[in-house]
Amino acid sequence: MGELIGGIWQKSGMESVLANGELRRPPSVFRDWITASDDTPFKAEPGRYHLYVSLACPWAHRTLIMRNLKGLTGLIDVSVVHWLMGEDGWTFDAAPGVIPDALNGATFLHEIYALSDTSCTSRVTVPVLWDKLHQRIVSNESSDILRMFNTAFDGCGAASGDYYPAEHRNEIDNVNDRIYATLNNGVYRAGFATTQTAYEMAVGEVFATLDWLDQRLRQQRYLVGGMLTEADIRLFTTLVRFDPVYHGHFKCNKRALVDYPALWAYTRDLFNHAAIRPTVDFEHIKHHYYASHPWLNPSGIVPLGPDCDFDFPSGREALL
Repeated sequence: MGELIGGIWQKSGMESVLANGELRRPPSVFRDWITASDDTPFKAEPGRYHLYVSLACPWAHRTLIMRNLKGLTGLIDVSVVHWLMGEDGWTFDAAPGVIPDALNGATFLHEIYALSDTSCTSRVTVPVLWDKLHQRIVSNESSDILRMFNTAFDGCGAASGDYYPAEHRNEIDNVNDRIYATLNNGVYRAGFATTQTAYEMAVGEVFATLDWLDQRLRQQRYLVGGMLTEADIRLFTTLVRFDPVYHGHFKCNKRALVDYPALWAYTRDLFNHAAIRPTVDFEHIKHHYYASHPWLNPSGIVPLGPDCDFDFPSGREALL
């Protein structure tokens, strides 16, 4: 499903699915790195880099949160694609919340990939971190962009704060690994499964991890080290989408997030963080998923619910 457009292979939404019905996500292909050093092609400099994101995509959402936490909004500008991902991939069609590509004047995100590398045939994904100086993509891997934003711009006016502290890195990595495999990507493995066996395996892992997280968060406010870290950021972007999208659209419906007292309180706690809340756009999130996957939702109807009160005081203090 998809076609070659401008030399770039476009998917209409699904990742690669194996013969056994299980989802497999191809790796990112742009993996360069921004540092503060002069001895690098990609030096951290104010105004040099541009971020392309979707407000609907949890992977891109991570980078917007870190951009806000580190005070990079004045150092790294941003373009936001339309929520609908169709046969031509991500576009900059006009709609509320879309920020056009004033930098390169692209109509489709695949034009940015082609501008960076005319021979590129990779999947066109968000986020994309663009270097204005060399006119090319630095990275389309969200986990790398998180860590670049965390430290690379500290000498260029970034806000204080280390969300990947050295003393907690091993634990953060271990937590990230489990959450990515069984929850961040697990909901997609469930939603895009094409056999009952593959679906049930994925859903089982999703809820085993939610159970584990709820127990962990009964004892502590954050996942690692008593402080907000990248592990919380990476988890939050899945949790905030769980009841509005993954519970119904991806058939992850054994329980809702609101059925987990500690995990639901934790999600609301993070949602109401001053740097995080402005990055959440439920209109883009819901319209993207329900309209961009016609094989899952042929009618394209976007449900009105559920009514999730993220504004309600979390009451986490009573749980800890």
